[in-house]
Formats: sequence, structure tokens, C-alpha cells
Amino acid sequence: MPSDDRNQAGTPRTVPAPDVRPPAVPPERAAHPGQGPAPALREQPPPPAGKPAGGYGAVFAVREFRAVFAAHLLSLLGVVVSELALTVLVYDLTGSPLLSALTFALGFLPYLVGGTLFAGVADRYPARRVLVACDLICAGCVAVMVLPGTPVGGLLALRCLVAAVAPVFTGTRMAALTDILGEGDLYVLGRSLLRLVSQSALLIGFGAGGVLLAALSPRGAITITVGTFLCSAALLRLGTRARPARTGGEGGGALMRDSLAGARVVLADRRIRALMLLFWVPALFVVAPEALAAPYADAIGAGPAALGLLMCSMAVGHIGAELYTGTVLGPRARSRIVLPVAALGLLPLVMFAFRPGMAPTVAALVLAGAGAAYVIGLDQWFVDAVPEHLRGRAMTLLTAGLMTVQGIGMALAGLAAEFFPVHQVVAASGAIGTVCTLVLVAEVRRTGVRYRSARQG
Repeated sequence: MPSDDRNQAGTPRTVPAPDVRPPAVPPERAAHPGQGPAPALREQPPPPAGKPAGGYGAVFAVREFRAVFAAHLLSLLGVVVSELALTVLVYDLTGSPLLSALTFALGFLPYLVGGTLFAGVADRYPARRVLVACDLICAGCVAVMVLPGTPVGGLLALRCLVAAVAPVFTGTRMAALTDILGEGDLYVLGRSLLRLVSQSALLIGFGAGGVLLAALSPRGAITITVGTFLCSAALLRLGTRARPARTGGEGGGALMRDSLAGARVVLADRRIRALMLLFWVPALFVVAPEALAAPYADAIGAGPAALGLLMCSMAVGHIGAELYTGTVLGPRARSRIVLPVAALGLLPLVMFAFRPGMAPTVAALVLAGAGAAYVIGLDQWFVDAVPEHLRGRAMTLLTAGLMTVQGIGMALAGLAAEFFPVHQVVAASGAIGTVCTLVLVAEVRRTGVRYRSARQG
């Protein structure tokens, strides 16, 4: 499935727990009006024998997570390859650069529709059933794409359907991780590993896609994605346990009405809303240098090899910072760095105002990517703030919003570059984004004080 973490330290989770024992149920979660009795605590995985209850090794020691991780890796690599191949196929069929670019953009746009209208699926049906069904739907869509008679309009419609299913899959998987890994540090590190895979897939997948397109036709390369979706479905079906739906049943009114109602409840909570915006707002601005990498490279006289370096610099910074944060820092330290790192993460982009050369530009982009390290702590705050019966919907909405704002950010950066020099647009993105993030940091701090007071009361 397309990832919510592609350009965000993902994109679309945090008070860290020191171990993996089941957390006590806070008073406000003891019962949920209109939901009947509070859901029973999900089974929490014990620390592996002989190993510390922390670190990436402890996450991989959980058998179900290994199946989820392998499924994520397979499907993500397949999606990256298919995106490239489908773009080439549409261009071969039409000769239109606009339609070719639109094919790639359609990977972002339907996220908002799927994430709002179908978010209720994540809580209404058993997670394993939802995940397997999403993979099978996507496999079916891709199988139709490779048929020689499928028209360009059909290819674009199928691309939209796959993109609309993606936030439901990702949100359901994020919520299911709390069942598999608990709600503490193992969950945070599990989410971190999936983000690392997403960032690495960008570096590996497009290269692999180029090699495949040199050996196969675009339709042949797309066919590989059918197999990756089917393998992902098999891994999730055979490698994870069946668990009941979070809302305790599959009925309860129209799905879309339920999804929209859940979104309203989630966004009405001041604490949850502030945390969501802290995921979304930096992602809106941090994509500007990636969206404008080609014109910026041209403006400073850099060649194609330099363009590739610019495109991967932020991913390298993100991967390095996330590995350091997840490996070296403990839960308390990860929690402490959330707000200061979020506040300062976009400042390196301001360096573009001076139109720096290649080396300073790469350094600025690596630092901007490293600023995404705050998300590993924010993950825990988010899962801690969201009631369990809304968790699937909240995480689906988070995913949809994250991918949507990245698409909007790219479009706005491109529009601004029509009227202003590219280096000024990137620098302005860093400056404006920092101001907006500082406002959000203050709001998250205020809601955090009230949230802790409510839990202690």
C-alpha cells in the first residue's frame, strides 16, 4: 500500500511508557458514551526472554510484527515500482506530459476522500479482514491495469481507487500495531521501523523501477505489483491473529455517516486536533525543496547527478535521525525533544535565501530531513490521547491528512515558483512553516498541561 510516511518524518503517532506492560486504563477511557462497556484491554506482548524490553530488536522479536513488516516492505516496493511504470505507460500511450504527471499526482489526491468517507472501516470490522481485503482490492485493480485493452481513463480511475484504499489500510495497520505491540515503547519503535522502510523504499524503489523498465515493458513491471499485493495479503492473513472489531460489531448505520461522525469527534478534541496539526503542518512546508529540486538544480548549474543527490538528501537525514532517536534515546528523551525539534526542524530551509552552492544545499536538506525525528515521540502522544474505540478512524484520518497536505504543499510550491525565484520560495517555506509550527507547539504545550491534569484528576 502507498505509505503515509513518504515525505514526512509519513506521510500520516506519544507519553512514552518505560516498558511493555499493559498500561492502566485512564478514567476517561473507562467507558465511552454510546459505545457500551469499555473494550477489554488487548493482549500485550511480553518482553522477549533474555532481551531488554526496548530497542528495535525487541520489536522484531514479536512474531506478528515480523509478518506486518515483511508485508509492508513487499507492498511498498511494489507500489513505488508501479507508480514509476504507470507514469511511463500513460506517457507512452498518450505522449502527454500533463497526463503523465497527473498519474503520479493521483497517488495523493484521493487520500482525503478515502480517509474521511471510509475511515469507519478501520474500527467497524476486524483489522486482519480489513488489511487483507485492501490488499486484494489493490491486486485486482493492478491486474486490470496490465490488460492491453484498458484505456487511459480506466488506468487513471484504477489509480484513484488504489489511492483511496491506501489510507484505510494504513490507518487500520497503525491501530492494529497497538494490539500487536501494546501502546508503549514497542509501538513507537514499530512505527519508526515502518517509516524507515518507507523512506528507504524511495531510495531503492525508484532505482529498482528504472532497472525493471530497462528489462521489461511498463505493463510487465506493473504486473510485479500484483504479486507483491498478493504476498502481502497472504502474510497478513497467515502471520497475524484474528481480533474482534474495535466497536464491537459490524452494523450500526451507514458507513460514510459513521466515518464522518468519527472524524468530527476526533477533530473536536482540542488535544487530538493539536497533535494532528503538528504532524500535518511541518509536512506541508518541508516538501517544497523536493517539489522544486529540478528547477533549483538548474538555477545553480547542477547536473543530473546533483539532482539525484538533492532528491535523496532529506530521506538520508530522516533515516539517520530516526535510527539515532530510536536506538540511542529512551522514551523520556524522545518525549522531551518533540516540541523543540518540531519548532526548529524547518529552519535549515531558510538557508536557501542565500542561494547556496551544492554542498551547503545538501547539508541544509539533510538537516531538514533530520528534523523529522520529532515524529517518533509524537507517535506515542497521539496513541495515548485517542480513545481506543476511535483509534482506527483517528489514524486513518491522520494518514489521509498527511498525504493530502504533502500534495497541496507540492502544488503550492510549484505555483509560487511561477512568480518568484525558486530559492526564495524554498526559504519562505522554511520561514512561514517555522512560524506556523511555533504557534502549534504552544497549543500542544497548553493542551498537554490540561490533558495531564485531567488524567491525574
